[in-house]
Amino acid sequence: MDKRYGVGIDIGSTCAKSVAVDGDGVVVWHDLRPTGWSSVDTAGAIQSSLPEAVKAGQARFVATGYGRVSVPFADKCLTEISCHGKGAVHLFDAKDLNVIDIGGQDTKLIVITNGAVSEFVMNDKCSAGTGRFLEVMANTLSVTPGGLCDMASRGGETRISSLCTVFAESEVINLIGRGTPREDIAWGVVDSIAQKVKAQAGKLRLGSGPLCLTGGLCGFPFVLERLERAFGREVRTDPRARFAGALGAVRRLTGGKSRNLQTADG
Repeated sequence: MDKRYGVGIDIGSTCAKSVAVDGDGVVVWHDLRPTGWSSVDTAGAIQSSLPEAVKAGQARFVATGYGRVSVPFADKCLTEISCHGKGAVHLFDAKDLNVIDIGGQDTKLIVITNGAVSEFVMNDKCSAGTGRFLEVMANTLSVTPGGLCDMASRGGETRISSLCTVFAESEVINLIGRGTPREDIAWGVVDSIAQKVKAQAGKLRLGSGPLCLTGGLCGFPFVLERLERAFGREVRTDPRARFAGALGAVRRLTGGKSRNLQTADG
């Protein structure tokens, strides 16, 4: 008899994250790759990369995220809000919590009450406060997003007031022209993301549970530091939090079972 597997695929605007679990809920495989220009091609590449045991077994697929409708072999397509919420409940082992998910094109704040989404808000069409904003500013400073965050940790207080990505980039160029140290400009970029997220949080009522960070920026300590300063409270994260959407998707499929996911480098 073929072994059963569940596969969660979270195709975001920037990166695609996937996990596969066996019938006991043990994560047997995980994958992280750029989404690229075609979500359909990315989905196909993910399917081809699955372990042979999963390919040979009775696998069911659930897709979520920006490109979820571009996974032709998915048995289910679920909203990213519900999946990120479910994944965060699992990762942070809490039924009441508040989730900040900073993605490539959008930032979501999700309030979880008794294990279910009770309230959420997403950013508007502007990409300020997202991973794309960080990427644009990093390109302007001729560094990677990770390099920008490292520089920012060595910088001093500098304010970038523009909320629009285009105007903020012009502001950064002006700071460069005035000879402002790159470390200080980087500090302002990261702080502006934190301030944008904090303003966004004002549109809902955060619960009493912990505040947790998921998404692609969870691996940057200085982002976490500025968020904690902006919110005036501890912000938790986890190296696995980038996979929150995929984990939540597969947990919706398997009735809540999944465990033993290592870090993205594990």
